[in-house]
Amino acid sequence: MACQSVSAVMDEQALLGLNPNADAPYRQRALAYFEQLKESQDAWEVCADALAKGIYSDDHVKFFCFQVLEHQIKFRHAGLSAAQQQLIRETLMKWLQTQLMNAQPEKAFIRNKAAQVFALTFVMEYLTLWPKFFFDILNLVGLNPHGVDIYLRTLMAIDAEVVDRDIVHTPEETRRNTLIKDSMREQCIPSLVESWFQILTAYQQTHPELTCQCLEVVGAYVSWIDLNLIANDRFVNLLLSQMSMEDLREEACDCLFEIVNKGMDPVDKTKLVESLCQVLQSAGFFNIEQEEDVDFLAKFSRLVNGMGQSLVLSWSKLVKSGNVKEAAETLHAVEAKVPLLLQLLVHEDDDISTNMVGFCYDYLHVLKQLPQLTEQQKANIEAVMLAVMKKLTYDDEYNFENEGEDEAMFVEYRKQLKMLLDRLAQVSPELLLEAVRRVFTSTMQRWQTAPFMEVEVAIRLLYMLGEALPASHGAHFSGDSAKTSALQDMMRTLVSCGVSGYQHSSVSLEFFETVVRYDKFFIVEPQHIPNVLMAFLDQRGLRHSSPKVRSRVAYLFSRFIKTLHKHMTAFIEDILTRIQDLLELAPPENGFLALLTSDDQLFMFEAAGVLIVSGESPVERKQVLMRSLLAPLTDAFRLLLAKLLQESVEERQAALADCLSHAVGFASRTSKAFSNKQTVKQCGCTEVYRDCLHSFLPALSCPVQRGALRSAVRSFLHRMIICLEEEVLPFIPAASEHMLKDCEAKDLQEFIPLISQITAKFKRQVSPFLQQIFMPLVLAIFEVLGRPAEENDQTAALEKQMLRRSYFAFIQTVAGSGMNEVLANQGAENIERVLFTIIQGAVEFPDPIAQKTCFIILTRLVELWGGKDGMVGFPDFIYKHIVPACFLAPLKPTFDLSDAQTVLTLSECALTLKMIHLKRGSEFIQFLQHEYLPSLQVTPEISQELCQVLQQPDVKVLKNYIKAFFQRAKL
Repeated sequence: MACQSVSAVMDEQALLGLNPNADAPYRQRALAYFEQLKESQDAWEVCADALAKGIYSDDHVKFFCFQVLEHQIKFRHAGLSAAQQQLIRETLMKWLQTQLMNAQPEKAFIRNKAAQVFALTFVMEYLTLWPKFFFDILNLVGLNPHGVDIYLRTLMAIDAEVVDRDIVHTPEETRRNTLIKDSMREQCIPSLVESWFQILTAYQQTHPELTCQCLEVVGAYVSWIDLNLIANDRFVNLLLSQMSMEDLREEACDCLFEIVNKGMDPVDKTKLVESLCQVLQSAGFFNIEQEEDVDFLAKFSRLVNGMGQSLVLSWSKLVKSGNVKEAAETLHAVEAKVPLLLQLLVHEDDDISTNMVGFCYDYLHVLKQLPQLTEQQKANIEAVMLAVMKKLTYDDEYNFENEGEDEAMFVEYRKQLKMLLDRLAQVSPELLLEAVRRVFTSTMQRWQTAPFMEVEVAIRLLYMLGEALPASHGAHFSGDSAKTSALQDMMRTLVSCGVSGYQHSSVSLEFFETVVRYDKFFIVEPQHIPNVLMAFLDQRGLRHSSPKVRSRVAYLFSRFIKTLHKHMTAFIEDILTRIQDLLELAPPENGFLALLTSDDQLFMFEAAGVLIVSGESPVERKQVLMRSLLAPLTDAFRLLLAKLLQESVEERQAALADCLSHAVGFASRTSKAFSNKQTVKQCGCTEVYRDCLHSFLPALSCPVQRGALRSAVRSFLHRMIICLEEEVLPFIPAASEHMLKDCEAKDLQEFIPLISQITAKFKRQVSPFLQQIFMPLVLAIFEVLGRPAEENDQTAALEKQMLRRSYFAFIQTVAGSGMNEVLANQGAENIERVLFTIIQGAVEFPDPIAQKTCFIILTRLVELWGGKDGMVGFPDFIYKHIVPACFLAPLKPTFDLSDAQTVLTLSECALTLKMIHLKRGSEFIQFLQHEYLPSLQVTPEISQELCQVLQQPDVKVLKNYIKAFFQRAKL
C-alpha cells in the first residue's frame, strides 16, 4: 500500500511541471515522473491514495493522478494483484463520496477524466469482479446533484467505450462489448431507466443542466435497450412536457429523435411515429409560424426529418414484403407530414431548411416509384419546386467580393437543393420545365426593376435544367420537341432581353455560365452569336469591374470559341483586334494591374489560336495572324532575358523568370488549336513556331532561375514535338546539351520523358542523335544517383527513386523502339555498365514499379540479343545474371506477393524466363535442371515440374505456377 506520508513519496518538484505555465525543465521532469509512475509495479498507488484522501487541491495534480490510474486500468489491469484491483475500486468510490460533500463541484475536465476512469474500470470488471457497479454508484449518490453529474458522465463514457460505432474495436473487444450489453439488459437496465426517470423529474426545475445531461444519456442508450422502457406514456409525457421548457426543449427534441431513429419492425415504427406525431400536434408543436426560437426549430426540424425518413423506410420495407394494406397506411402517414415538411423546407433559416432535405429527397423518391400520381401529389411536387426555387435565392447579406464561412455554407446548401431539383426532374420533368419556364419568363420581363437575387436565381434555374434534364453531349436542342422548344424559348429570351447588362456580378456570371452550358443553342440559332460575343468582349464580360467575373469569363470565352468557331469566320479579325490588349504580357514591375491574371490569359491565347487556325482565311493570312499573335511574346522574351542576365537582385530575377515562363506558356497554349485535320504545316505556321524556338532556347543556358526557365522551355518542346513534327529535330541536340548541364535529380527526371517522346515518335530518324546523347544522359543520371544524401532525407530519397524509374523507363523506350543500334553501339564497357544497372534495378531496389520495367527491358534484350546471331557474349550474361535475377528478386523479403503491383512484376519476371527458353531452347532447360536450381536447393521433382511448365505454350499457366512456386519457397 502507499505510504501515509504521501508528500514524502510524490515528487513535489515534478508536480510543479504539471502547470501549463511551468518552465521547460519542470515540464520535462513532470513527464519523466509520469512515465516512472506508469511503469512501476506499485508507485502509482500514491496517486490512488492522493485521490481517495483529497490531499491535493491543485487541479493539474488531480488530473495527473487520474491519468496515472487510467494507464494502470487500460494497459496493466490483468497484471495487477487482487488487492491492487480492490484499491482502484475503493479509490474511485471514496473519491466519489467526497464529491457528494464538496460545496463546489470539481472542474469539468477533472469530472470528465474521472468518468473515463470509472468507465474503463467498468469495462474491465463488470462481467467478473464488479457486477454491482451501477447499484453501488446509485446507492452512494442517491439524488445528490454532484454525484448524479458523475453518474451521468460515467454513463456517457461507457457508451463511448462499449456502444459508439464510430470507434474501431478489435474482434475481441467487440465480443466483450456484446457480452456487457447483454448482461446489462438482463441485470440493470430497468433500474438505470428508473434512475433516469427520477433524475428527469427531480431536477427539471432546479438543475436544467443535469436534466439535459440525462436526456443525452437516454438518447444514447435507447438505440440498444428495450424501447418499451422509454416509449411509454409516462416517459413520453415527461419528454413532451420538457419540450415546452425553454432550458430543456432542445435536448428533449434530440432525445425523441433518437427514439424515432431506433431500428425496429416497420409496422411498429409507423405506429410509434404516428402516436408521437399525434401528441406533438395536439400539443401545438406543428404550428411553426408561432415559434420564434430558431435554435429549437433547428432541433425540431431534425426530429420531423427523422420521423419522415423513418416512415419512408417503413413504407419501402412493407412494399418489398408485399404488405399492401400497411404500406398504404404508411404512405398516408408520409403524405400527412408533407405540409409540415414544406413549412420547414421553406423556412428563412437555412439550417432549419437543410435539416428537411433528407425527408424531402426520400419523399420524391417514393413518388418516382408510384405508377400514377394523384392531384394532391402533383400539387406537392409543385410546392417542393417553389420551395426549392425560393430557397436557392441569395439573401441581402451574401458577400460576393469577400466570401467567408457563411457564404461557403450557403454554397453547400445550394448543392443540396440542386439534388432536390435533380430528383424533381426524375419524378416529373414536364412539371419542372414548366415551373422554371414560368419563373424565368416573368423575371426576364421585368429584369430592369427586379432585385439581383431574383434575376440570378431565374437564370440559375435555367442553367440547372441542363443537368436535371440530361442530354447526351449537351444535345438539348434536338429530340423531345416540348423540351427543346421550351429551352430554346428561354435561351432566346436570355440572349436578347438585355439582362447581360444587369449590374451585379452574380447575374453576369450566371449569364455567361448559362450561355456556355447551352452553347449548342447557337448552332440552331447562330444569329445571336454577335450579340453574345459583344457581351463577352465588353464591360459585361472580359472587362467587367469584378476580377472574379473577368477570370471566369476568360475560361468560358475559350470554351465558347472552341464549340462555335465554325460560326465565327466573319468575326475572327474583329475579335482578335478587340482582345489584343488582353494578350499583352504583363511586365514584371510591381503595381501593374492587368485586367486578367496570367492563368486567365492562357485561355485567351488558346481562344485566339483556335480562331486563327479554324478560320477560313488563306494560309498566308493565317501565318500573318499567328505571327502577330506570337511576335510580341518572342520580342518581349528576348528583352526580358537580356534583363535577367544583368539582374543581381534575386527577387527581381524571380519576377523576370516568372514573366519569361508566362511568355513561353502562352505561345505553348496557342499550339493546342492545331489538330490532325489542321496541322501547323497546313496552316502555314511552321516558320512562326520555329522563330519561337529560336527565341526561347537561349534561356536554357541562363545561369540564374534555371528551374523555372528549363521547365517552361521543356514544356514548349513537348508541344512542338507533337505540332512541328520533324521540323523540331534540329533544335533537340543543342537543347539537350544545355539541359544536361549542372542538373539535379528533378531536372533529369523531367528531361527523360522529352527524350522518350522523341524516341517513340521519330524512331529511326533520331537514331544518330540518340546514339550520341545516350551515354552523356546515362552518366548524368549515374552521377546524380551516386550523390550522397542524408540518411533520413525523405525528399531526396523519393527524388532518387523517381529518377531511377525514369531512367529505366528511358531504357525501356530505347529497347522497345526497335533501335537495336543505339544500345549496341555504346561500346562493350558501357553496355555492360548499363546492363548491370538493369539487373540491380530488378533485384536490389524494393520498388515494384521500377522492377517491373527492368524485367520488361531484360525480356526485350533477350529477344534482341539472346538468339544464335545475337550480341557476342550475351548468352553468357543471360546465364550468369539474368536467370539469377529472375529467382533472386522474388525471393527477397521485400518482394511482397500480396501486393498487386509486385504480382505484376512477377508476371514480367515469368515472361523473361519464357523469352530465355524461346531463344535458348533445351540448353536453358538443361542449365536450370542441372546447374542453377540445384544451387538453390530446389528438389529434382520441383525442378522438373518448373521446366515442364516453362516448355508449355500457355503463358498464363506459367505465371500462376511461378507465383505458387515463390509462395512455397517463402514459407
